[in-house]
Amino acid sequence: MNAPPPRPLPRLPAWRASTLLSGLLLCFGILISRAVYLQGLNNDFYQAKGESRYARSMEITATRGVIVDRNNDLLAISTPVESVAASPADIDITGEQTRKLAQLLQMQVRDVSRKLEDTQREFVYLKRQLPPAQAAKVVELNIPGVFLKREYRRYYPAAEELAHVIGFTNIDDKGQEALELAFEDRLRGKPGFRRVIKDRKGRIVEDVESIRAPRHGERIALTIDAKIQHLAYRELKKAMASHRAKAGGIVVLDAATGEVIAMANFPTYDPNTRGRVDPSRMRNRTVTDLFEPGSTLKPFTVATALEAGMVTPNTMVDTASGQLTIGSATIHDAHRAGPLTVAQVIQKSSNVGAAKLALRMPPEVLWKVFNGVGFGMTPQSGFPGEVAGKLRAHQNWRPIEQATMSYGHGISVSLLQLARAYTIFASDGELKPPTLIKREDAPQAKRVISPQTAQSVRNMLEMAVQAGGTAPQAQVAGYRVAGKTGTAHKVEGRGYAAHRYVSSFVGFAPVSNPRLVVAVMIDEPGAGQYYGGLVAAPVFSEVAGGALRLMGVPPDAPVEKLVLPSAPEIKEEV
Repeated sequence: MNAPPPRPLPRLPAWRASTLLSGLLLCFGILISRAVYLQGLNNDFYQAKGESRYARSMEITATRGVIVDRNNDLLAISTPVESVAASPADIDITGEQTRKLAQLLQMQVRDVSRKLEDTQREFVYLKRQLPPAQAAKVVELNIPGVFLKREYRRYYPAAEELAHVIGFTNIDDKGQEALELAFEDRLRGKPGFRRVIKDRKGRIVEDVESIRAPRHGERIALTIDAKIQHLAYRELKKAMASHRAKAGGIVVLDAATGEVIAMANFPTYDPNTRGRVDPSRMRNRTVTDLFEPGSTLKPFTVATALEAGMVTPNTMVDTASGQLTIGSATIHDAHRAGPLTVAQVIQKSSNVGAAKLALRMPPEVLWKVFNGVGFGMTPQSGFPGEVAGKLRAHQNWRPIEQATMSYGHGISVSLLQLARAYTIFASDGELKPPTLIKREDAPQAKRVISPQTAQSVRNMLEMAVQAGGTAPQAQVAGYRVAGKTGTAHKVEGRGYAAHRYVSSFVGFAPVSNPRLVVAVMIDEPGAGQYYGGLVAAPVFSEVAGGALRLMGVPPDAPVEKLVLPSAPEIKEEV
């Protein structure tokens, strides 16, 4: 039996094949176009995604600029240290490794785990600024994603001696106090960046390129002389201990330029130790603290009278019984002196004599000189936090206020202001602007009094340190010196404390050609002595003498001191 013939297949329309082929070609075209677009025209996104698996941008730390003294001795330098960091996105760590890492870093395990838990972060510090040996042990753990980062830590060779001048930086190497803060923009530099390739364990295997080179901080040269600074700090510390004082400060200026050669404070702190420091120890008292200068202001009163042509150094002033009553107030001298010449008013430090000279002048005449030497204005030394002090407008002076201001009561100054003011006597009448930064050009001085007046007061100030004056303890073997003591009751409430004093001395040397101005202030000496001639003048003697010898200044006087052991003590007190 024959099989039936097969049924013919249905004939498909020709358009269906064409349509299918066209659809396939269109899909291939879309895929090819997308591939060309992604890999040729717009490949940034996926290339960045791919590179993120192995490429990183690393910061190149800029070195903070060094600070040096006038002789290029280092005062502040940044030393390299290692910090432990991690990339949570690349981290691959076991529980045992976490425990060992926490032990090496002296951290809690939970604190380490908390820092590593955010896998979206590419960088996190685990512990900053470790000793090299400790950092090396972290590397030995060989934990993927944990690495060392080079940083810099500030080091101060002079430590507490210059703490108040230099200041310090925080853990991020940013200035926090004093000149480190004032010149932050110049010192800090600008970090750079580089692209690197890492393996799956987070280790750098290749440097690709430097995107931006770091710009290191500037080098700053100060006017400070580290050797004289050490001498000033040592003598101030010694005086603080022997007189059991609350605080103290000393400023040494170049008499010709106004440059700050030394500036020391006590109490102090060590800027190399980043622990908790009492804020009161961090204050640069020579610049930020005010006090009533007492009798150290009398030379300016006398200079004003001389400049006005009202007196000569030999004009007699009757101090009578050592008392002067103005209204309901009475001014006292520490001892009865009777008639004194103007020169002796300075030598004996007569409050009554200074008050009588001041009352002979219109208030604005005295105010003009006080203002001219910078009282009531900031010294503009560039140091942060410097104060202007207090000098009231002369229109508001009552007679008793004009009288007391003549010997340093009712006016407040900083020690830097007072040292600067004395440059008019050491430089023939010109006021020198103080500066802490070494400059090539000489600063412009301002004339306040004539050279003749300055020379006359200079001679009187030299008498004050000789036998019969208030400060024979200020004498320096081999050098002629000049200066003035101050012993002022401290302000307390609306009056003055009975037994709390500020003892001071400001002077310069050598008199024949002044090179240095030295100002010393001792706050609340508590060992029995409080006269400026006994507390502050000896500090001047040691610092001025030592500094002049360090500078190689030739002697202009006999090598032995002229203090007479039997000379009576000349007291002063305001």
